[in-house]
Amino acid sequence: MSIKVAIIGRPNVGKSTLFNRLAGKKLAIVHDKPGVTRDRKEAQTKLYDLPLLIIDTAGYEYSNGNNLESRMWEQTKKAINEADVCLFLYDARVGLQPYDEYFADILRRQHKPVILLANKCEGKQQEDSRFEAYKLGLGDPIPFSAEHGLGLQDLYEALKIYNKQEQAENINNDDNNSKSLQVAIVGRPNVGKSTLVNALLKENRMLTGPEAGVTRDSISSNWEWKGYKFKLVDTAGLRKQSKVSDSLEKMSAASSRYAVNMAQVVVLVLDADAILDKQDLTIASKVLDEGRALIIAVNKWDIANKKEAIDRLKYRLKTSLTQVEGIPTVTISALKGEGLDKLMAEVVKIYNRWNSRIATAPLNQWFADAIANYPPPLGRNKRRIKLRYITQAKIRPPSFFIFSSNPEGLPDSYLRYLINSLRTTFDFGGIPIRLTVRKTNNPYADQK
Repeated sequence: MSIKVAIIGRPNVGKSTLFNRLAGKKLAIVHDKPGVTRDRKEAQTKLYDLPLLIIDTAGYEYSNGNNLESRMWEQTKKAINEADVCLFLYDARVGLQPYDEYFADILRRQHKPVILLANKCEGKQQEDSRFEAYKLGLGDPIPFSAEHGLGLQDLYEALKIYNKQEQAENINNDDNNSKSLQVAIVGRPNVGKSTLVNALLKENRMLTGPEAGVTRDSISSNWEWKGYKFKLVDTAGLRKQSKVSDSLEKMSAASSRYAVNMAQVVVLVLDADAILDKQDLTIASKVLDEGRALIIAVNKWDIANKKEAIDRLKYRLKTSLTQVEGIPTVTISALKGEGLDKLMAEVVKIYNRWNSRIATAPLNQWFADAIANYPPPLGRNKRRIKLRYITQAKIRPPSFFIFSSNPEGLPDSYLRYLINSLRTTFDFGGIPIRLTVRKTNNPYADQK
């Protein structure tokens, strides 16, 4: 079954050239004059082994009358509606234009998958234009040249996930496990990780006992809770690295670290009588450094000195785990099955936060307000650093690029201020945030 692909963009960015490249022959007229393509043109083709039905469309030009441009746009809208995925081209040589941003906003509201192609990107001089394209909020721009056939392998990899036949085979072969939320249960030895997994599964799936280190390998179990599918991964206890000499324990620790790297949400299980000791903090820091969403589960709460435990937890979070604020904490008793629904509700909530994308308009409104409330300091050249705009480049974890023509000398303290404000404003509590400042030329400098 072919993937239906609509090629979209403003006039003269190379849509018909790409159409011909994918079709393997000159089916569409290509000319330097804008607006040559007016109707939808379709062709059945293959990109390597990937069957495609490609649709060439007219370049977008705004019109609100009953004229040729508006009818061309109606044809383009039909192509978007029928497509499985849209290829959005912009000209990397000239950089983003107002129509690019307007068109990108329309595409985002269509809720269609979009692959962003930085066309005419034959040299390094187009790097600034590529970084600028994150402003569109359409994900990572693929460096591309329809004329020279550069970037076809990257395009193939991006399109492959929309292969309906492959998706159907994956669902049948994998029993829908690809849609499961992967949760790693980690912590020091003997804090109750396996007991917690058994309590959730309501069976003695994991071997447990009073001895430390009963679990040696990471064991995954498929499980459903209130309609959500999970893959729960029980891991071996992690001791201080300097105390690990046995080769088997080293392998167990490596397996646990791999489980953390592959997880989407990590539950750090603590013993209520020894909350967030040095090894717990080391584990938590590594989880956050890997960009995973973190939840703290305080186990054995039924026998704990509750006031003392809460006071210690608050103090340790405030003083020793400052890189991420608002980490959710849940008190549980795995042995008695208490607090488990609350724990899983927090897992779902933090996963949604970790997986969320902020719309461009509110993101840049927050950015403008944050800068107005606390302007950036003077740079190395004694001029105030100008931060021009921000865009969310990725999710899982939320990652943002700030663009500035003179970012040199921006202190880490100012980035921490922006991260904390971002976390508070958009409810990213417990989520690691990546914030990177990139230097770029201002594409509108000549228009001022």
